[in-house]
Amino acid sequence: MEMKDLALPSLNRFASDYLQGELETEDYFHYDLSNPDIYRNRYQELMNRTFSREALSNYIQTYMSRFSSSEAVNKNIEELRRDDSVVVVGGQQAGLLSGPLYTIHKVISIIKLALEQRKSLGKPVIPVFWIAGEDHDLAEVNHVYVMKNGKPDKKSYPSYQPFKTMITDIEIYEKKMEQWFEEIIETYGETAFTNKLLIDMKETVKQSNTFVDFFARLIHEWFQDYGLLLVDAGDPALRKLETGFFESLIGKSEKIAEEVGKQQTFMQEQGYSKMIEMGEQPANLFYYDTAKKDRCLLKRSEGRFTARNGELSFSEQELLQMAKTHPEQLSNNVVTRPLMQEMLFPVLAFISGPGEIAYWAELKRAFELFAMKMPPIIPRLNITIVERGIQTDLDETEITLKTVLTEGTGRTVQRYLDSVKDETVDHLFQTMKSQLEENHQKLSMHAVSLDKGLEPILNKNIEFIQKQLAFMNGKIGERTKERHSFVLKKYERIANSLYPLESPQERTWNVFYYLNQYGPDFIKEIMKLDYQFNNQHKLIYL
Repeated sequence: MEMKDLALPSLNRFASDYLQGELETEDYFHYDLSNPDIYRNRYQELMNRTFSREALSNYIQTYMSRFSSSEAVNKNIEELRRDDSVVVVGGQQAGLLSGPLYTIHKVISIIKLALEQRKSLGKPVIPVFWIAGEDHDLAEVNHVYVMKNGKPDKKSYPSYQPFKTMITDIEIYEKKMEQWFEEIIETYGETAFTNKLLIDMKETVKQSNTFVDFFARLIHEWFQDYGLLLVDAGDPALRKLETGFFESLIGKSEKIAEEVGKQQTFMQEQGYSKMIEMGEQPANLFYYDTAKKDRCLLKRSEGRFTARNGELSFSEQELLQMAKTHPEQLSNNVVTRPLMQEMLFPVLAFISGPGEIAYWAELKRAFELFAMKMPPIIPRLNITIVERGIQTDLDETEITLKTVLTEGTGRTVQRYLDSVKDETVDHLFQTMKSQLEENHQKLSMHAVSLDKGLEPILNKNIEFIQKQLAFMNGKIGERTKERHSFVLKKYERIANSLYPLESPQERTWNVFYYLNQYGPDFIKEIMKLDYQFNNQHKLIYL
């Protein structure tokens, strides 16, 4: 296993400008990535604030007690109690089987940056993964992609939710999940590791009740040796720690929306698209109906907080009382979640995806409203895994990785087909088509001049002829592809592995393919690599 860096452009314009140092940083963030003292300055700022470390550590200890015991995890929980400790945090939805590869890349980024800064600062720096269990978008987390008929195909776990239920509360069913997983593994093909993978997965499923349970157990199993701490944002037990923070968010609800709106207007004036859609009179909080398990977005209306088109209505005092007595009935949205995270944890750095960078920039003034600084926003590691067979295909087709990872293989394949097509056949076909259309037009013009009623028939006739010509040309093209299928299959394998569905590998494929192919130590092996946070794309050659 070997890793190399590759310079690639960011897919997001704002993220690209941020990484290239083309922004006036103070307009969007509180810390400048180019400052060599960025982490030391942030650490000093955190040391002037207070956090409920004991209560937070107790919560994490209780939450993680359901998993297998880990000396590294226990050590980090105890270090979190110390007044001089800080955390590197990042989060993601609880995707089934851990979701797309970028979730794994984000965890790796959290752990690696925490280790780097622990060494640099000489202080306890703890990796924390924030599971977005309070999210309710089931369609984002209920599937993985597998290969079917030579193409990536979405394989969804069969689950129906009539309401906007938090992922934390969505149950999984043992037999159904086992069958779904077996069908997925079957598409990967049987290897020396398949049987153990199936046995281990059945045990994990048996111990899990919900999507978040399942997700958390997998992440813990893979990363417990590195002391990764897990937090479920949808856990009612965590809500009890957030009571006072919810009161602050409720009391400043109108002002939060106003400040975010101002920042969005400023960014649009600089030519950047708005990332967060708040709607009219946003409260930036959800009410969670714990009986129906339905998450309802609140908005402000005539001095009240309403949802379900006014069916639900609360005064500010009622919402404040709810925060005190039933905080599990409140939930953050995209605006208030980062604020809540900052209030709970001493965050040395936040690990973000490309899209997150832009929406965090829209929150700068909201952080200032609470006299807080936004933590340094550090782009997660972008990684592409290159299997040996795919590297062989790349070498033989002479297509570069940079080309594949920026535009796919489509243009290269077309150039190849153009280079191998029979010029004589192509010339004869174009000549015949041109002559047929020209002669048909002459005949039609003369015939219509004699009888205008013939015009519809002649129009249909030329359409039919053109369809037949296109059909014939398509068949000639198909035969060309058949004759050169050996080479075209190489391009297809490259695209499916590295740039499936015209998007980066990490957004489509799941880590279980690699665990099945390369064994249960696959993640440990990629964790051994020396990752540098230098804004370069990481290529891991297997």
